[in-house]
Amino acid sequence: MGKDKYKDKLAIIGTGEVPTGWFPERAALDAVTDVCIQAITDAGIDKNEIGAVVIVPPLGAEWLEYHLTFGRLVEALGLRGCNFTMQACAGGSSTMSALQTARGLINSGAAKNVLVAHTQKWSALTTEDMIRFFQENAGQYEEWEFCYGMTYNAMVAMVAQRYMYETGTTAEQIAAVCVSLRKWAELNPNARFRKPMTIEDVMNSRMVTPPLRQLMCNVLCDGASAFIVSGAERAKDISDKPVYVLGEGHGGATHFSLIQKPDKDFTRFGFDRAGKKALEEAGITLKDVDIAEIYMAYPHFHLMVLEELGFCKRGEAGAFVMEGHTWPGGDLPLTTTGDAMSQGHTGTGVGMAIFVESVRQLKGQCGERQVKDAKFVLESCSGGAYVDSHVTILGKEIP
Repeated sequence: MGKDKYKDKLAIIGTGEVPTGWFPERAALDAVTDVCIQAITDAGIDKNEIGAVVIVPPLGAEWLEYHLTFGRLVEALGLRGCNFTMQACAGGSSTMSALQTARGLINSGAAKNVLVAHTQKWSALTTEDMIRFFQENAGQYEEWEFCYGMTYNAMVAMVAQRYMYETGTTAEQIAAVCVSLRKWAELNPNARFRKPMTIEDVMNSRMVTPPLRQLMCNVLCDGASAFIVSGAERAKDISDKPVYVLGEGHGGATHFSLIQKPDKDFTRFGFDRAGKKALEEAGITLKDVDIAEIYMAYPHFHLMVLEELGFCKRGEAGAFVMEGHTWPGGDLPLTTTGDAMSQGHTGTGVGMAIFVESVRQLKGQCGERQVKDAKFVLESCSGGAYVDSHVTILGKEIP
């Protein structure tokens, strides 16, 4: 195929990340500047070769969002070659939106390299502000749901109840996902929660909203991450280990309020369509996938996505995870950051962190949690109240 196989394809050439946690003393602007410097250094390019900056914005902090979008980061980094600064916000699927924005800038010739950056500082907000943000802004009608006491955890729990009813999946099998994620977080120095955990620990934790217990829910955290996008043809000449975007698939944007989904779709989110398209575009099959980096923020969704994608038959993912197949050393490593339950929920940054992890796995930069000989990663994300579904196939080579 020669150069043709690189035409119009993207590559990720550098990444950066700081530890996730509760850092009231760490300035959000300092954190995002640090991860951008890391990404530039990892890419091995001059900072003035960055032609555009795309911000995946923090949630609940308008001043920070505006400062970043209006050029604060460009100024702080001294990006003399930057012509565009903008933001891409779609909740948990913001990384996909940023990637599509970078594609347009690069393929149109408007920028050779695009820096995508995110920072979140929940510790700067009050508890009331954080609760109110998710109740009023994240996929709920203020006049029809919020006012009657609906919370995000309760909304998500309804999906878990329906999924368990339809498939026979047990609460213990859902708890097994939390254990699998924690085992990966134990090996992740950037994860907030790294203490070993058992299914019994999860099942003995406080009930939040049935069937979800405390250790099944995510915890809001501060964090920051960044990555640099380039054209595939250029990347192979400037990077020792470029990671290529091989295929992308989208399942459609379907709703604002989750309760508006039809009954037949209440536990299905279009990942079957998204995964099929992404795999076909990449020219590989599920059997070629070495790691499934799935972002869904609550454990029962990981089971649902594994089944929608075809890794497991309907109703069999719970047993699959409980048997250890997704743990370190298993045949299908699953979300090797620890996801929002163990690495911590950094708003729009959880999806960013998982995308960065996907790249780092393929570059061999993951230390103790490195999956040996990984060639292809399936990465997924969804935003809002699971309004959309996206699947990306990343590889260390183009088939």
